[in-house]
Amino acid sequence: MGDDHRQRLHAALDRAHALAVGYLDGLATRPVATPTADLAAALDEPLPETGLDPAATLDEWLRRAGPGIVASSGPRFFGFVNGGTTPAALAGDWLASALDQNAGMWLGSPAAAETEVVVLGWLKDLFGLPEDWAGALTSGATMANLVGLAAGRQWEAARLGFDAAGDGLAGRPPIPVLASTAIHSSALKALATLGLGRDSVTRLPAREGVIDVDALAAALAATDGPAIVVANAGEVNVGAFDPIAAMADLCAAHRPGAWLHVDGAFGLFAALSRAHAHLVAGVERASSVAADGHKWLNLPYDCGFVFVREAQALRGAFTAAAAYLTVSSGNWDPHTHVPEMSRRFRALAAWCALKSNGRAGYRALVEDCLANAARFAAWVAAEPGLELMAPATLNVVCFRAEAASTEAADDINQRLAPALRADGRVFVTATTWNGRAAVRAAFDNWSTTAADVDILERAVAEVVSRLRSG
Repeated sequence: MGDDHRQRLHAALDRAHALAVGYLDGLATRPVATPTADLAAALDEPLPETGLDPAATLDEWLRRAGPGIVASSGPRFFGFVNGGTTPAALAGDWLASALDQNAGMWLGSPAAAETEVVVLGWLKDLFGLPEDWAGALTSGATMANLVGLAAGRQWEAARLGFDAAGDGLAGRPPIPVLASTAIHSSALKALATLGLGRDSVTRLPAREGVIDVDALAAALAATDGPAIVVANAGEVNVGAFDPIAAMADLCAAHRPGAWLHVDGAFGLFAALSRAHAHLVAGVERASSVAADGHKWLNLPYDCGFVFVREAQALRGAFTAAAAYLTVSSGNWDPHTHVPEMSRRFRALAAWCALKSNGRAGYRALVEDCLANAARFAAWVAAEPGLELMAPATLNVVCFRAEAASTEAADDINQRLAPALRADGRVFVTATTWNGRAAVRAAFDNWSTTAADVDILERAVAEVVSRLRSG
């Protein structure tokens, strides 16, 4: 690298650092979101014929796209169950980008592979999962669900006498999937991608988001062969939990075999709270468990993780053969456990975060978020004109503004989340619960304080008042 290239590199990195620090320093006061109607026009242009200085390129992008930046890493973002990024995780992520390691094979980066092995061990320890389970880091819970369900598909197919990954599913016995009506869309997307079919899932009743165990028992009894059962550890709208231990009992008693997959995108973190750990009792008896790192672990996007009891089924689902891949180090090759051959070194941010926070730090982080959620839920329940749609089981508060009629209330609540986002002080998302329009606020950012909850309460009260007054 010549002196000129080195100077341009240093200038670009310095500028990126300055812009990032300026953004992070302003998170507490900037609007969480701003109207972006003309953002497409601001960014649209032909491919430049000549390049721009790297540092100047950063400035130009920020000038054009800045209004479209959502402060999702800040303390007043309560949408989509998104976490923030801890300081150690952010620093680790920056270093990972600079190192630019391909974390697909051990030979490609022994440092990346061995770091991931350590991180997976720490995560199993953190959540009380068996240490001999296989696993991997993924791009998020959607891919983690896909990996766990792919291993389940492989295991079930073997019991039916064929190799799902090798033979394919065409002309083979069907692999039934049983879940509640509250199954998350990411699990359905995974089932569609795997050829099992999102619309072929047997969806069982879920009262207030919790699967009907008797209905599951009847469905399994009516299933002649092996099956895949999907459990929710944290339903996305209200945070409800399926009874995992009871479902594990039913799966164990199903003589043809049943693979129990737990979607614990954010709910798995209940294990870190002494008062909430009972919600995930029995998770160690599952066949596979999926969760997000960029939610309550507060890692930068993107990161998820998955653990699988049957390592052979996991490798069978994803092992790829090629001449250049036969040069094995004898160590763990991550690509044999996930769909990707080339992978980002996301384990470094996870290692830094876990090393920096430790078990006690993450327990405190979760407890703080739970306290914030409980405080806001109590305010909603006590505030005239607001309704708590369901108990705040964990960190999601689903609520609704009341009105003289159901139709009038639905109208207000359909406008409430967009109006709050336009207000700029907070970010929440809309949903429908029990057929009624509602709003949900999720608490899983390490930097959210009681003062931020106060701002959320004031914003809700004032925006609801404005909507009622027309």
